[in-house]
Amino acid sequence: MENRILQLEKFEEILSYTFKQIELLDRALTHRSFINENQSLDLQDNERLEFLGDAVLDLCISDILMREFPDYTEGHLSKMRASIVNEQHLAELARQFGIGDFLLLGKGEELSGGRSKNSILSNAFEAVIAAIYLDNGFETVYRYIQNIFEPFLEKWIQHPVYRDYKTYLQEFCQNRFKVIPKYRMVQEFGPDHNKIFHIRLSIADILTTIGIGKNKKEAEQHAAKQALEELKKMGLIQSGEDQLKLSHS
Repeated sequence: MENRILQLEKFEEILSYTFKQIELLDRALTHRSFINENQSLDLQDNERLEFLGDAVLDLCISDILMREFPDYTEGHLSKMRASIVNEQHLAELARQFGIGDFLLLGKGEELSGGRSKNSILSNAFEAVIAAIYLDNGFETVYRYIQNIFEPFLEKWIQHPVYRDYKTYLQEFCQNRFKVIPKYRMVQEFGPDHNKIFHIRLSIADILTTIGIGKNKKEAEQHAAKQALEELKKMGLIQSGEDQLKLSHS
């Protein structure tokens, strides 16, 4: 028990947060496999904390995004949140904090590489967020999340994850022109194993572009990307959000 306290205190130093109730941190780092193999111990696993941490993260990130990007639609905010708060990113953060080294795992999970599994690491990270929230309230956990995720926001702005040009173009055209872009294949050539497709995209009488790809989907995405760039040149896409979406290929 004393050794475990020393471990948790070391992890507090890494987190740059000192718990009033260190048992919350202990629970956040306890996987159900450890409980299953040590049922005589009076311990709880981190699944309930994980559930709460997921909700806390969603609320905090949603609020941060709404403040940072006041002109974004609900749909784009949702896509941005999903690109930032996901298992891969949470596991990456967990690795930065070395969470895997402090987890209590069952022997079976330990042998199967549980300390490096994205699912276990991301769940533990969410549980730690919930532990901070329960330990010192919403304002504290909000500031903590804001500091942690600031690099992800900056990275997202520099290299947007949104790459579904076809969907975005359709949403834009429906809102702006009340029409839907039309796609028509005009040419395909090459052997069956290496075909090249040419797709013509038209937006009413506003503009026409040609997209090229190794399949129809890729060609349509390319045509939609070209159309969005043309709309930008025409001055029809002007908001900060739209500039962001088109700033990187």
